[in-house]
Amino acid sequence: MTCEGCKAKVNHLLSNVSGVKNVNIDLTKGEAAIEMEGHILTSVLAEALIQYPKYKLSEPSHQQSESNLVPEDVTKTWLQTYKPLLIVFGYITLISFLTSFHDGQIMTMHWMNNFMAGFFIVFSFFKLLDLNGFADSYAMYDIVAIRIKAYGFIYPFIELALGLAYLTGFNPIFTNWSTLIVMGVSVIGVVQSVMNRRKIRCACLGAVFNLPMSTVTIIEDLLMIVMAATMLTLIQL
Repeated sequence: MTCEGCKAKVNHLLSNVSGVKNVNIDLTKGEAAIEMEGHILTSVLAEALIQYPKYKLSEPSHQQSESNLVPEDVTKTWLQTYKPLLIVFGYITLISFLTSFHDGQIMTMHWMNNFMAGFFIVFSFFKLLDLNGFADSYAMYDIVAIRIKAYGFIYPFIELALGLAYLTGFNPIFTNWSTLIVMGVSVIGVVQSVMNRRKIRCACLGAVFNLPMSTVTIIEDLLMIVMAATMLTLIQL
């Protein structure tokens, strides 16, 4: 776009898209900032300009790709949507209980330690199956990965290291503090995405499963934070 007339035309066309609240076009940068009631796919916005081929619309390279967006599927129940995550959690919970059962009772500290080990090792495994796909998804919402793309490639190895640390009993105080910091930072981006009602993929199980970002992801991260804080408290008693 080169003139105010072009700007006004594009502004009008985009403003007429259902769900668009406001359009602010910067001619000097060649960018349009679009405020929406809920996330609208770029392809939908581009269709509004299809009758005027000289106007093109695409996302900046630092923005999310549509392959990482999760279309709303009203045919799926909550249970069907989160079935993979529930199965993984079920396996980890069962195994950690079985390995913590001694003399007819569950050793709470041992169970939490085993659960943390299983959680980080298993979840890092799924992320490493498609490291590039995970990094792309993670960069859509994590406050560190958004600014430093390389963090998305490093994060699965951080999880793996934490899992091995819990498994081997390496320096429990350092391990639990590291978990608090890593998961505390991670949950910030998750909460922001859920509050903004962004329809994006949750990267908790990597790019293998197309799970939507939701309060389930917040609960998952908070659970690890609470466990790490509890273990630190018990260690120091």
